[in-house]
Amino acid sequence: MQAYIELSLLENFCMDFTLLYCAKAVTKNRARRLRLVLAAAAGAAFAVVFPIIPVGAVFAVIIKIAAGFLIALLACNMSSFGAYLKFSCAFVGFTFLLGGALTALFSLTGLKAESGAGYLISSIPVGIPMFGALMAVLLAKYLAKRLSKSSPNTVRCRIYAGQSDVELPAFFDSGNKVFYKGRPVSVIPEAAAKKLVDAESINEGVKIHTVAGSRTIKVFTADKVIIYDGNTRKILRNVELGVSPNRIARAVLHPDLLED
Repeated sequence: MQAYIELSLLENFCMDFTLLYCAKAVTKNRARRLRLVLAAAAGAAFAVVFPIIPVGAVFAVIIKIAAGFLIALLACNMSSFGAYLKFSCAFVGFTFLLGGALTALFSLTGLKAESGAGYLISSIPVGIPMFGALMAVLLAKYLAKRLSKSSPNTVRCRIYAGQSDVELPAFFDSGNKVFYKGRPVSVIPEAAAKKLVDAESINEGVKIHTVAGSRTIKVFTADKVIIYDGNTRKILRNVELGVSPNRIARAVLHPDLLED
């Protein structure tokens, strides 16, 4: 099978970037996209050179694992060794899972592929459509975020609890039907909750229902919430707030607060 260096570099760059981004998303690592690009470029160069190096099968697997951890080191945000270990294990794991899945796919479908000591060359590009799908998802998320910023129900809110306070962008979600002991519950990011109260101050969880299924979130009571909407403001006291189990950038306010 004839392989072109330019196409191989592009293919492996797209595949490595996609896998690195998946590792970033799963481990919630704050790696910059520029670092992902540079690490993916290094991984692509290694993938092109590696097949021409004469090594045994066992040694090849060791080299590939070591290279995966090195690529992850270039890509991730090294806030701690634990963060790096989680990121690198996710990246290496995704790499081997994808390799196994492709091997099974080629075997079942009869697609032409050549394999050697730790590498696989296929007759069809796989990384490029994966990368294209990832870019489509990121574009959709960007457009949704831009459109939501201009939504008429977007406001600002300042939350007070004890001696602490935090200001957040927020929006009223008509689909929020969460109540705790008969009181409406708004949802805020975990990082904001940590600035307001200690973990010991958070009450038992309340179950919520989302498109991903049922989740349990922790709830605490804020002393005061001020909602700023243009030139007007609304002051609410003793507001129930839930801590989001997912990473969110804005507070999700309960629609009943408009009538409180």
